[in-house]
Amino acid sequence: MLEITDLTKQFFGLTAVDHITTHFERGQVSAIIGPNGAGKTTFFNLIAGTHPPTSGRIVFNGQDVTGMRPDHVARLGIARTFQTTHLFDNATVLDNLIVGHRLRTHSGLWDVLINSRRLQSEERLCREKAREALDFVGLSHVANRIAADITQEERKRVAFALALATDPELLLLDEPAGGVNPEETVGLAALIRKLVNHGKTVCLIEHKMDMIMRLADKIVVLNNGAKIAEGTPSEVRRDPHVIEAYLGTDHRAEQGAEHAAV
Repeated sequence: MLEITDLTKQFFGLTAVDHITTHFERGQVSAIIGPNGAGKTTFFNLIAGTHPPTSGRIVFNGQDVTGMRPDHVARLGIARTFQTTHLFDNATVLDNLIVGHRLRTHSGLWDVLINSRRLQSEERLCREKAREALDFVGLSHVANRIAADITQEERKRVAFALALATDPELLLLDEPAGGVNPEETVGLAALIRKLVNHGKTVCLIEHKMDMIMRLADKIVVLNNGAKIAEGTPSEVRRDPHVIEAYLGTDHRAEQGAEHAAV
């Protein structure tokens, strides 16, 4: 579904993403891991169109989207969530989500001024899409609550719903379980699997390794902007470069203990 070739991003001489080549398969969960400052969020920003790359190529469903504007990327079917979920806190949860499907509508200023039938029809459609997304993430019961009053875990689910309202094929989830407790993390992992079971493709950045190792079909490991490993969870956790750069000496000792027990 997504092919990345020699992707590079430099900021004033600092290389944040360094000649990364990889690909993501349709219908899978792929994970981007690495220490803080490894270039993970910048990598997502390049795919989503937030930043243009310095060099390299991004191809989505056979179409070159390199340097394309974020709204154009979203219309093609790539949705993005962020580490921190920013909502319109004084609006209801449902009203926050109505904006998600706007990129699929065509009403303009004139439609608003005359309250055209097209505007009314698209308003109903956006509201229906918002309700469907809320139901999917299990939050129908908070639809009419003010966004400022919902929990951190619910905000994470609202971010999923907002992405879903755009009708995406690929979801880029930046630390979807950040700031939630272990029990809530299990619930969010189940929601990610549910997305894939309903035909979506997911790529996520996450630091919770237990979650990643159970959930991901493929892992790409970044360090200092460069890809240092790629493979299945079992392949990545045995890679000496990954252990040295990210998983650490505790993981090496744990592996040694497992081999000794065997």
